Amino acid sequence: MRLIMAGSAIIFAGFIVGGISGSNYAQFTIQASQFDECFDYSSGSAIKVKCADKTQDEYLYLGLSLALLGIGGIVLVKGIRGKWDQNVKSDEMVGPKR
Repeated sequence: MRLIMAGSAIIFAGFIVGGISGSNYAQFTIQASQFDECFDYSSGSAIKVKCADKTQDEYLYLGLSLALLGIGGIVLVKGIRGKWDQNVKSDEMVGPKR
């Protein structure tokens, strides 16, 4: 049961990282495909940035998000198929049904 909860939390973190980084870098993707120059408007004024650097940052966050999703999926499958939680020795049990 613990692995299932941990896997679900890791997958959720992957979706959060992907959602936040995807929304931050969407403007640079559009600017890179339409124009030759990219500008950052997050500070309130237009700051010229390199499109290649922002694209590289976007791919790094995408890789991090996919890695979290993959690791969470593996942990989730291990928790569903495994017997890690069920094989507890009787002298290590805690709780009322000890």
